[in-house]
Amino acid sequence: MPTTATRRYTGRALSPVFVSELRLSDFRSHADLRLGGLPCGPVVITGPNGAGKTNLLEAISLLAPGPGLRRARTEDITRWGAAAPWAVWGRVEPGGRGMGTGLDTGTGRRRRSGEGSLACLWLTPAMDRVLSGPPAGRRAFLDRLVLALNPGHGALVTRYAGAMAERGRVLRQPSTRARASWLSGLEAQMAASGVAIAAARAEAAAHLSAAALEGDFPLPNLAWEDQTLPEGHAALEAEDALARALHAARALDAATGRCTVGPHRGDLLVTGRQSGTPAAHSSTGEQKALLLSIVLAQAARVAAESGGPPVLLLDEVAAHLDPQRRAALFSLLADLGGQVWLTGTEGALFAPLADCAEKLDLFGGTLTKIL
Repeated sequence: MPTTATRRYTGRALSPVFVSELRLSDFRSHADLRLGGLPCGPVVITGPNGAGKTNLLEAISLLAPGPGLRRARTEDITRWGAAAPWAVWGRVEPGGRGMGTGLDTGTGRRRRSGEGSLACLWLTPAMDRVLSGPPAGRRAFLDRLVLALNPGHGALVTRYAGAMAERGRVLRQPSTRARASWLSGLEAQMAASGVAIAAARAEAAAHLSAAALEGDFPLPNLAWEDQTLPEGHAALEAEDALARALHAARALDAATGRCTVGPHRGDLLVTGRQSGTPAAHSSTGEQKALLLSIVLAQAARVAAESGGPPVLLLDEVAAHLDPQRRAALFSLLADLGGQVWLTGTEGALFAPLADCAEKLDLFGGTLTKIL
C-alpha cells in the first residue's frame, strides 16, 4: 500500500489529507501522548483491551467537524483526576497546518484552533448494530458521511436542533400573541435548516446507492425516508410546506412534549443490493460488511470530489471479518490511498500490511514502534 502523500486515483492526481503529528494531553486514559513522522498510509495500533486504542482514534476524530466518534459530552473527556482540561493537537498535511481542539474551562464548551478542518470517516464496534438499531443512530451515521464532504452540514444540524428545543420550551408557555410570533420565527428557522439537512441526506443516500465496490463486500442500496422533501417540490416550496406542518402540529406537540414533524423523524433505509434483504434482518457480520461498503464508497467519493481521500479510523474492524473479506478490505484501502488507522488486539490480523504500515503497540499508556 502506498505511503506517499500523492497518488493516482481514477486518473486524477491526489493530495490526501493526513495527520503527520499528534499530541494528546489529559485525554481520556492518555496523560501525555505524542506521535510524529506519521505516514500517509496505514497506521496499525495493537494492544490489549482497555489500553486506550479507541481513545486515540476518538482524539483524531475530534479534529474533524462534529461531535467525534463517541459523541461524548465535552466535559466527560478529561482524564480522571487531571488538573488541566483535555486537549488534542495535530499537524495536518499537506501544508503542515496546525489544528487543535479541547475543553474551554471558561465556557465549558469545546474550542477549536487552527485553520481548515480534517475530513474523517470511521467505523467502531459500537456501530455494529446501527443498521438494525433506532433511527437516531442511522441519522448520525449518515450525517457523518455528509460532513466528510460538507463541513457546514454540522452547523445546520446544530441550528435545527437548537430551534426545535427552543420551540418545545415556548410551546410549554401560556398562549399569547408574542408566543405565536416567537413560534413562527423558530419554525421558519427549523424549516430552512431542516430542508437543507434532508436534501443533503437524500443526495448522499442516492449517490451511495449508485456506488459499486470491487471485491467481496456486499453492495448496499440506501434511501432517505422523510416527509420533509415532497417529491417534485423546489426548496422554497418545501420550506413553506414544513413551516406550515410545524404550525399545524403545535397543539399535538405541546400535548406530547415532542416535535412530530421534521427531518429528525426521518430514517436511512439500507438493503442488500443483490439479496434485497433489509439490513436489519441480516446477520451481524453482514451488517458489518454493509457498513464498511458504505464508508469505503463515501471515502472514494470524497477522494474524487475533493482531491484526496479522508482519514479513515477503523477500530477493531479486522477481527470481525473472515480472512477473505479482510484481504478484500486491505486491497480496497490500497486502491483508495490516504491515511487509515486500524486497531486490534492481535498483530497477526494485519500481516498483509507488514511491509507498508507504521506499526505501534500500545501498553500502559506508552506507544512503542514495532520494527
